[in-house]
Parts: sequence; structure tokens; C-alpha cells
Amino acid sequence: MEFLIFAIGCLVVALFFLVKPWFIKHKRQKIRQQPFPQKWLAILQKHFPLYRGLPAALQKELREKIQVFLAEKNFVGRQGQEVTDEVRVLTAAQACLLLLNRKTNYFPKLSTIYIYPTAYMARRVSQSGHLVSESTQTNLGESWSSGELVLAWDAAVHGAKNTYDGRNVVFHEFAHQLDQEDGAADGAPILAEFSAYASWARVLGEEYERLIRKKKKHRKTVMNKYGATNPAEFFAVAGETFFEKPRQLEKRHPELYAELKSYYATDPITWYDRLHASKGDAQGRGTVLGRGTVLDNLTISALHPHATAFVQRPQAVDAKVSEHVHLSNLPVGQSPLFLQQ
Repeated sequence: MEFLIFAIGCLVVALFFLVKPWFIKHKRQKIRQQPFPQKWLAILQKHFPLYRGLPAALQKELREKIQVFLAEKNFVGRQGQEVTDEVRVLTAAQACLLLLNRKTNYFPKLSTIYIYPTAYMARRVSQSGHLVSESTQTNLGESWSSGELVLAWDAAVHGAKNTYDGRNVVFHEFAHQLDQEDGAADGAPILAEFSAYASWARVLGEEYERLIRKKKKHRKTVMNKYGATNPAEFFAVAGETFFEKPRQLEKRHPELYAELKSYYATDPITWYDRLHASKGDAQGRGTVLGRGTVLDNLTISALHPHATAFVQRPQAVDAKVSEHVHLSNLPVGQSPLFLQQ
């Protein structure tokens, strides 16, 4: 009898995991078929210039992804920040821009987005042996693989409206979410094919070292020098530049641009061309197929000294990464600590 009960229980669990993906897919399909609210569309057209640069098919895809994103993610205001339609729609639009043209599970680890009105103070606790130390930092955003993401709203809305400065905190933090999907923040998101990892590791390793050298020599760079902090920050900063300064990045770092173009399955240069043409602007500025496959580190390290930092690792480490904060590895499930709630 006990065996029968156990067998039935196992069957129920198995059926749940078999049915759940179908249920989620069906639910998302119904959400995508709903009319996109006119109020939301007005927000996109007024405050998110890149939306106007997208071809009609991608505009439609972005609207559908925004609807699913907003149905699945929880927004929480901090320090008096009101969570309005503008807050939700502009955050979702910038986040979902990173998902266009690709099968996606909509940042599966993310459940809650905390919105502060402006830069906020965060508390960081670190431990070395028996010594525990605590420090405070001023942040614009943070990304946690344990399910939370934090944004300063003034920085987020500035990023949506200003598409040319190469700085976008929403692109930055959601790029971290993509990087963290395998559990590790290491500059190696899940790539579509095994064969893509060798080129990814070589190119990003070389470009990362190049940015470090330029930072040390105080040279001018297309990418924000914060990307020289570590591989995770390099990937996030490279993503910001790819979507906000695509022409400059393609001209000065063609191999890096090609890698990001392949990963994000899109070419933002065409968006800016369309946007400028529609405005008469002559500036000219410019599903996950499975868990990442591990390449042999000795093979990759032969390609470039920093290459192994941009390759999927067999065992993931839960991590927090944040704008203006160094990478810190944390115990699985640990949540962000905020000084002010």
C-alpha cells in the first residue's frame, strides 16, 4: 500500500513537470494575443525612441514580450517611488529589447524588480575567514540570480530617452540576468551552439584585456571603462554599447560586435538607420536550447589568457552584480540587503 501511494505521488509529480511547460506556453500565448493598451503604446512612442526605429514586425514582438513580462514580474517601489504604468512599461520595454528575435523564457530566475527614485545606498557584507566586514555603496542598479533586480528610476528613464550615450542601467542589469541564467555571473551567457563558445571566449577575452589596458593608460574608449572590472561587468557594458552605440562599436571592435550580433540575433545599426531616416536625422550615430556546454579549459586558455572567464562552467555560483559595485559571490538564496526600505 505504501509503495502504491509512493508510486502515485511520483506519477503526480512527473505529470506536473510534464504539463507545466505546456501550461506556461499556453498562458503566454493568450497574453500575447490580448490587445496592447493604447496608454502603454503612447508611453513607448513618447519616451522610448528606439521603439520607433524597430521594423513593424519587431515592434509587434516587443509589445507582446512586454505584455508577458509585465504579467509575470512583480514591481515594488522603494523610498516612496510609485510604480506607475510608465515605470512598468519602460522597464519592460528596455529589458525585452534584449530578447527580440530569440526564443526566450523571459528572465526565468527573476521574480521581483525593486524601483528606487534615484541612486540608493546598499549594504554589502563580506567574509574572509572568521572576519566579517560591512560596507555601504551608492548604486544605480543590481542584479541577483536569486530572483531580485534593483533599479534607480531616474537612471532607468534617462536610459530609455537617451539612446546615444552608451549608458543604460536597464540594459546593463538585464544583461546580467542573461549571464546569470546558468547560475554564474562570468561573462558567459548560454549560447545557442557548442561551437560558438571557442570564438566567444577568444574575442571577449581579448577585448576584455584590451579595455583593461586602455583603462590603465587613461585612453579614450567606446565602452564604459567600468567594463574592465571583471568579465561579468564587461559583458553587461558591451551590451549597453551594442544597443546604444552600435556603429561606433562595429567600427572599432568588429569582432566583438559580430559576437554580440550573433548572440542577440539582431543588428541595432539598422534600427538607428531607420530612426534617423524617419526623423530626417543626418547624425548617423550611431529558448534557451539547454544549459551551457562546458569546453575544456585547457583548450580555451590556449586561445587567450582571459578566455576561460567567458566560458560556461560546470558548477554555477550564485552571484550579485551591480552597477558601480564589484562582483561578489554569495551563498545561494541570499537576498540583497538595503539600508533604506
